[in-house]
Amino acid sequence: MTISTTVEAETTESLVFGPEIELRSTITAELVDHTASDLGVVRAARVSTAGEDAHREERGDAYIAGLIQYLMRSRHGSPFEHNSLTFLVHAPIFTIRHMMRHRMWSFNEESARYKDLKNVFYVPDRDRMLRQEGKPGHYQYVEGSEQDYELLSTSTSEAYRAAFREYQRLLDAGIARELARIVLPVATYSTVYATCNARSLMHFLALRTNRSDATYVSHPQREIELVAEQMENEFARLMPLTHASFEKCGRVSP
Repeated sequence: MTISTTVEAETTESLVFGPEIELRSTITAELVDHTASDLGVVRAARVSTAGEDAHREERGDAYIAGLIQYLMRSRHGSPFEHNSLTFLVHAPIFTIRHMMRHRMWSFNEESARYKDLKNVFYVPDRDRMLRQEGKPGHYQYVEGSEQDYELLSTSTSEAYRAAFREYQRLLDAGIARELARIVLPVATYSTVYATCNARSLMHFLALRTNRSDATYVSHPQREIELVAEQMENEFARLMPLTHASFEKCGRVSP
């Protein structure tokens, strides 16, 4: 998987062009806490037959892998829910809102009611597909030209400067933060704590990554896919047997 880490900064400041702004193309999802393991899935499943002894059982990888594969294949999903993964996500607001479409997360987000937002805005890097072709439901995204990229960069920069100038003007005039923020675009960066369990995360990954080998091929927007790819790397590291079974079963959440 390739995750874009290009950063473009723009700090021009003048009476003509408006306030200083920073343009970024990085989107990050950092694992900050977890209670996730393959053994935990097995213990949760085994309680139905082993009772209170399930929590004390120690099982080898072959047994764990076999039971997890059975649970995944048979769509017995609840044993995958007794864990948690917490991520610190730094992304433009429109990407955070894509996450919120999945009603599975526990969220705490940076609040523009309680703090001044930074002058940091999103711009796609040069690897981003820029043009959309096809009918609704059958889109394809293709590369843009250098002129396309320059147009997008120039247009967004001008809009961001104007929006941030008005935001600062409202704050300087004493307007409440909760009202001043309404002039800012959804490309403004935000930070969120997001927590879910492995079953919910697998559902999220199935919908927010593009994999041709998946049972149900999804076509997410690239920015939310960057979040999903980073989360999947951590999921695979913490729960390698569960992740392998997820892959083997066509990336369908149990």
